[in-house]
Amino acid sequence: MFRRYGNRSDWKRIIQREYTQSYVEKKEFTGYITLLNMKKVTEPLWVQYGEKRICIVDDNYMWLQHFPIGKNYSVTTMFDASGKIVQWYIDICYEIGIENNVPWWDDLFLDIIVLPTGEVIQQDEDELEEALESGSINHNMYDVAWEEATRITTCIKEDQFKLLGFSKIHKELLEEHLQEVKNE
Repeated sequence: MFRRYGNRSDWKRIIQREYTQSYVEKKEFTGYITLLNMKKVTEPLWVQYGEKRICIVDDNYMWLQHFPIGKNYSVTTMFDASGKIVQWYIDICYEIGIENNVPWWDDLFLDIIVLPTGEVIQQDEDELEEALESGSINHNMYDVAWEEATRITTCIKEDQFKLLGFSKIHKELLEEHLQEVKNE
């Protein structure tokens, strides 16, 4: 199992960055939100889903990440340089926490991708199986991963996974915060 951090400070691809985060406590969402603005990158990053090839990292792309408290998932909304959503990436995780004031998640390998077209893609089942076989995770973690992935996929297909609808609102909130910090 890998621990990943919201600020992605170890990512060498990003040459120039802006980062901010906030804690939100509302009925519809409670947890941390982070915004990483990749001002300058060494090279674009493209992903392939069947016939679709999508750029998820390039100069001035932004990643907004939701870390809901007490949940077993984290949602990253990836925006292109014009502010258009290119995909939502849902990491199934064992736990979410905060360390040195930076949110983190313990990745449980399964991922759900939602494209703006509504297409839902589940991936990395093989990585979850390998983690169980190698002893990197136990049976409880394995079950948590599958149960959460199944629940979220069902909610998405039934238009009940409401967090996706907060992406633009929360991005604007954090962009305002970045601007305030610059003006200080």
